Amino acid sequence: MKVHHSLTAERIMEAVERGMSSLDNPGFCVACGEEVEGCEPDARRYPCDSCGAEAVYGAEELLIRLV
Repeated sequence: MKVHHSLTAERIMEAVERGMSSLDNPGFCVACGEEVEGCEPDARRYPCDSCGAEAVYGAEELLIRLV
């Protein structure tokens, strides 16, 4: 899977940790790199409000796919 250059392992891990320790549900658009709030952890190919691409993944799902 090709992901936006701004989506580093550190950024994704921070979002996963934040999701486990708070009420945040972060996700990321792999097309534009935008962080999306209120995203289910296992989200796949949700539409992005910023760029319109169906490329939003939950932070946990994205981490699993990149490992």
